[in-house]
Amino acid sequence: MEARDILCRALRTWGKEPQMMQVIEEMSELIKEILKNINRKKDNKAELIEETADVEIMLEQLKICYDIEAEVEKYKAAKVLKIEQRLNEWDKKAV
Repeated sequence: MEARDILCRALRTWGKEPQMMQVIEEMSELIKEILKNINRKKDNKAELIEETADVEIMLEQLKICYDIEAEVEKYKAAKVLKIEQRLNEWDKKAV
């Protein structure tokens, strides 16, 4: 079974609202681990990996839930181009 099919099944089984609440929970757990890493200088690479994976999985469900997969990818591509432009401008100023 493909990952997307499994995520669709999770949405059907557990419902939109509970899964969207899970998105929020997973994002807060990742935030907590990032803060531990930065503020407390904690070596928590394993936790960062786990929470990042959880957030990515839940974000995929969010995109499926709201039928926004294509739009998000398009917007992301445009944002990456904008970042590239800003980096190029930054490089010019640094010279």
